[in-house]
Amino acid sequence: MRRIYFLVPDVSTTKRIVDELLLARIDDRHIHVIAKSGTPMEDLPEANLFQKSDFIPAVERGLALGGSVGILAGLVAITLPASAPMLAGGVLLMATLSGAGIGAWAGGMIGVSVGNTRIKQFEDAIEAGQLLLLADVPKSRVEEIEERVKQHIPQVEIEGTEPTIPAFP
Repeated sequence: MRRIYFLVPDVSTTKRIVDELLLARIDDRHIHVIAKSGTPMEDLPEANLFQKSDFIPAVERGLALGGSVGILAGLVAITLPASAPMLAGGVLLMATLSGAGIGAWAGGMIGVSVGNTRIKQFEDAIEAGQLLLLADVPKSRVEEIEERVKQHIPQVEIEGTEPTIPAFP
């Protein structure tokens, strides 16, 4: 999946783009709209915490860092003379899993409080009243979707495509 960013001037144009995406068989759970606080969203699919924050990337970083620290702690623990060779594998596994779990939890807590770094570049436009529409589309359909939207709604600005989208947001 790839995420396409559309910067849209108003709510009515955003509705037209959402309709165009739905006609192109993009499920509404893959369409997210971010607007200035207080903007009447009507029936537009509003972005949630996963799209507005750096939660997912922070969890991924925390998982990797915590798992690495856990492996190191497990290796240190099994080299101590008191540990029996039979328990070494269990100690290493538990230390790795514990480190990964704690790292993912801590990363998620930090990520939830940090705004999405990709969306930061659009903050001025959003505060000026424009809307940011995010569409998660299959990699093979990115060009088709961009052309379809541009053909029917030429005033919309396509602001780029994000390389990959995590499978679970």
